Amino acid sequence: MKLSIRNVLDATVESVAVGPAMSTVHARLSGGQDVTAAITSEGAAELELAAGVTVKVLIKSTEVGIAIDPFGRLSLRNVIPGTITAVDHGEVMTMAKVEIAGGDVLTAAITKESAVDLGLAVGTPVAALVKSTDVAFAVL
Repeated sequence: MKLSIRNVLDATVESVAVGPAMSTVHARLSGGQDVTAAITSEGAAELELAAGVTVKVLIKSTEVGIAIDPFGRLSLRNVIPGTITAVDHGEVMTMAKVEIAGGDVLTAAITKESAVDLGLAVGTPVAALVKSTDVAFAVL
């Protein structure tokens, strides 16, 4: 299977909380980071998600934000520390690569204006930010 999604990470489900329409799934990436996803309960059931199940975490690059400064409390569940390893400025958008613990790399597609304002450069310590509703799973 080929995907257009740039961020495909190996993980293991830690827990699943099932609601009538939506479920929250907590998974651990191979580098030890926790990722939370809010998915439909129907989808969680179809994938047979339960503690111990191996999954692929899927995150579109356009759903990854980047922060460099300390920030207060957030509603975003996924705050993943890392280091910028590449910055490719286009005319309007910038593709930034963020290496996280365990050697995985997240790609973030952000506006060039934001990347310039943040002063993104190789070696910059950052946090990748992803809403739980922007995380999907695949089971092979």
